Amino acid sequence: MANRPLTLSLMLALSLSACAVGPDYHPRAASELGVPDAWSVSAGQKAQEDLSQWWTRFDDPMLGSLVQRAQAANLDVAQAVVRLRQAREALVQQRADLFPSLSASGGVSHGEPLRGGTSTTTLPDGTVTSFSQGGNTSFSLGLDASYQVDLFGGVRRGVEGARASYEASGFDYATVLISVEAETARNYVLARVAQAQIANARGNLAISDDNLQIAGWRVQAGLVSSVDQEQARASRAQIAASIPTLEASYNSAVSRLGVLTGQAPGALKAEMEAVKPIPKGPAEVAAGIPADALRQRPDVRAAERNLAAASANIGVATAQLYPSLSIGGSIDSGSSALTSILDTITGRLFANIAQTLFDGGRRASQVRSAEAAADGAFLAYKSTVLTSLEDIENAIVALQTAQRRQQEFTIALDASNNQAILARMQYRTGLTDFTTLNTAEASLISARNGLLSARSDEATALIQLYQALGGGWDASKTPTAPTTGSTANGN
Repeated sequence: MANRPLTLSLMLALSLSACAVGPDYHPRAASELGVPDAWSVSAGQKAQEDLSQWWTRFDDPMLGSLVQRAQAANLDVAQAVVRLRQAREALVQQRADLFPSLSASGGVSHGEPLRGGTSTTTLPDGTVTSFSQGGNTSFSLGLDASYQVDLFGGVRRGVEGARASYEASGFDYATVLISVEAETARNYVLARVAQAQIANARGNLAISDDNLQIAGWRVQAGLVSSVDQEQARASRAQIAASIPTLEASYNSAVSRLGVLTGQAPGALKAEMEAVKPIPKGPAEVAAGIPADALRQRPDVRAAERNLAAASANIGVATAQLYPSLSIGGSIDSGSSALTSILDTITGRLFANIAQTLFDGGRRASQVRSAEAAADGAFLAYKSTVLTSLEDIENAIVALQTAQRRQQEFTIALDASNNQAILARMQYRTGLTDFTTLNTAEASLISARNGLLSARSDEATALIQLYQALGGGWDASKTPTAPTTGSTANGN
């Protein structure tokens, strides 16, 4: 009969063990998130491509090498891996609450000698010897077990939330990874653009030197006034002044590439020194339907997992409103001799049900707070979805706009080049003035720079589109933390 309350408690625990308070999480429908049936641009209607290694589409080995080095050595990516490892350990700790806790103890005690506890012995030779009587020595062993019964599913909701948070951390890592990949590619494009602009500026400077020399000859010959020569000097100086700025831009891009790949800023200067063309990717990218893009983007999936974790936290808070049941037991044994320590074993079992009767509304407020947090997580999820659609929309339009600009600047460059050649010939023969020549040269410089800018914008928009579509990682897998403590990582 003594164990009857414990038996009833265990029966109650088993009957309620399948109960979990709080809402069960269900993924949101696309209509709840404001996802349209189709893009507002035609490119979105095509099937989505495999974008896991989009940088290979530029057919530039140097670009591919830099992206791979950034994946392996970038410090932002390494920090994301550390955060992912922390989230995994938080899940392990939360799961531990599902199991009983066991503790063992053992001890040895030695008592003090008895007061006045001496004895005397007379030896055969007549010598009397006295000695003290020692104290008692005792040994003990103990084993304690305790278990907090998850009556209303609070612990299981906690595990559910920790698992969702761990998965969200994996998607956060993927978001950092694709951001680093895209930034590496953008800075590589900027470095190649700066090289081309410097080459253009130096070519224009050589033409300006030639024009200045011609103007000087004509002034000496008395054919024109010194105004032509001064105009030529001013034009040359303006072109020369642009070169240091372009060199600084190039240095900045190369330095950034060094840091992105986990190196010192100047580590890649020698490797990047050789002039190479601006990388050019495919003319278009199949963006797929909105659902494809949302599944591909890790930031969207992270927001969804954060919503799942917030929903689970409602159950954790709700479970605190209900009684808690803890059961446990202990086994003890003791003896004055180590060999007989297990001869006598005593034990006990206990069960305890506790319920908070009054807390000033604290726990009810915690439930409402968890519900508000879940509402906020849903709004953040929806905001991330809409921002993702905006990013894709803008990237597609930017790519198309850059391509149209490139076509027009190609025509403008051809016309400006012909105009400059004719103006230079006419100025040499005295058929036109230097102002006309200067205007033609300025038009040529503008067309060259415009074409370079359009090519740069096309490559940058393509990188932007790949990033907006969530390319750069394996979307079929949820990223997990490495099993070792190393921060090394890869795609």
